[in-house]
Amino acid sequence: MARHVFLTGPPGVGKTTLIQKATEVLISSGMPIDGFYTEEVRQGGRRIGFDVVTLSGMRGPLSRVGSEPPPGKRECRVGQYVVDLTSFEQLALPVLRNASSSSGAGHGVCVIDEIGKMELFSQPFIQTVRHTLSTPGTVVLGTIPIPKGKPLALVEEIRNRKDVKVFTVTKENRNHLLQDIVTCVQSSRK
Repeated sequence: MARHVFLTGPPGVGKTTLIQKATEVLISSGMPIDGFYTEEVRQGGRRIGFDVVTLSGMRGPLSRVGSEPPPGKRECRVGQYVVDLTSFEQLALPVLRNASSSSGAGHGVCVIDEIGKMELFSQPFIQTVRHTLSTPGTVVLGTIPIPKGKPLALVEEIRNRKDVKVFTVTKENRNHLLQDIVTCVQSSRK
């Protein structure tokens, strides 16, 4: 029986939009939910990077085109994007830890969009995701990249877990998947 729900698919297919819509439906049904999603940052019609946005509305940079890493920090780069690990960890780690803590709101749904190359530069993030996936009563609703090139260890680990249901999002099915995703998450909570 699947407990966690992950979406995969090519970049730009609508995974984050589906996660956001599913989150709205789950919140309106009264389900406790916390987490973050990543959002494109555009300037003059051109993508210049990504921000981390928590469900409580906090926002900070995940990456920017060609910016230099902060002084004294190692450079983490994916293509033309330089990852701001400090900003990412300050925003993402507390919400993940809160979502999987049994003392706080805990025992709800934890949104993790996305577990990809940029986020995987962070060892604390990898450990926190593993902890969240193994926390009883916590359901993860997340996104993972489609397999391409060298496999990402944590992504493959998630894809191969017995308690994970993976939906592949395509341009053809993205408008019909919302109810299936919401139903799957809600039945995981029972």
